[in-house]
Amino acid sequence: MGEREKEKLVVLIGPTAVGKTKLSIDIAKRLNGEIISGDSMQIYRSMDIGTAKITKSEMEGVPHHLIDIKDPTESYSVAEFQQDVRSLITDITNRGKLPMIVGGTGLYIQSVIYDYVFSSIGSETTVRNQLEKELGETGIEPLYEKLKTLDPISAERIHPNNHRRVIRALEIFLTTGKTMTEYQDEQEEDILLYDVALIGLTMDRDKLYERINKRVDIMVREGLVSEVTTLFNQGIRDVQSIQAIGYKEIYEYLEGKVSFDEAIETLKRNSRRYAKRQLTWFRNKLNVTWIDMTDSDYEKKLTQIIQIIAGKLQS
Repeated sequence: MGEREKEKLVVLIGPTAVGKTKLSIDIAKRLNGEIISGDSMQIYRSMDIGTAKITKSEMEGVPHHLIDIKDPTESYSVAEFQQDVRSLITDITNRGKLPMIVGGTGLYIQSVIYDYVFSSIGSETTVRNQLEKELGETGIEPLYEKLKTLDPISAERIHPNNHRRVIRALEIFLTTGKTMTEYQDEQEEDILLYDVALIGLTMDRDKLYERINKRVDIMVREGLVSEVTTLFNQGIRDVQSIQAIGYKEIYEYLEGKVSFDEAIETLKRNSRRYAKRQLTWFRNKLNVTWIDMTDSDYEKKLTQIIQIIAGKLQS
């Protein structure tokens, strides 16, 4: 961005079920904001209940971006997200509005706000296509064995069923000659590209876990199984979208691998573990101002956050 004035940006992060959606709407209405989804799964059409996607009525007229932009069979990389969000930030700013990224996918958000450089898209795509072709022909085992040889640390961290991450780790090594860990460590230059107010929502763990469990029960009541069954019946398999929590567990039930109750318990457990991982990631990788949402004085918290944003984004 050279010597030009940095564009202003609000980023609201936090674990699943902490209450980002309602708060983001109230902040946007007060600060003339537009919201960019920072969630790697809300990009998919027909995946609404399991991703806790905001509804039209919940938006209360606040414009939202990067929701429902891909079919469940399409992939979407961090590099594409970075490109899309950066152009949206400029577009929203040029229209005199305040861009806000709201979500829980840490790497996606980090890739936008820091000077995070990806290896060239062209070579990436070629390598990825080749790896995906191999996956289709021989299955995941040979690719996972290759990863164990080239990047044993990543292989230890990534479950072989997570095809997308196995391919991503191999892709990084084959295009950069570096392991995934080395590659990501290099990116952690603290060069912020924007004038950022980075707010994180947190909550007492027991209360958060209770909210997560309750949210899963609500999703089931609202038709999660029917939503996933539709994707399942369309023959959608082995793609990025259905690796999402809320989809892979129900797929196992539909495939007859587990009972319904086991699938729901696993879904709750995976959601709780994901929330824990999100908080750890945010604390380790991003310079966040944390707001504890445990107690219920919502208006007080909202006012506090508005004041923090105003203080950080003063011209």
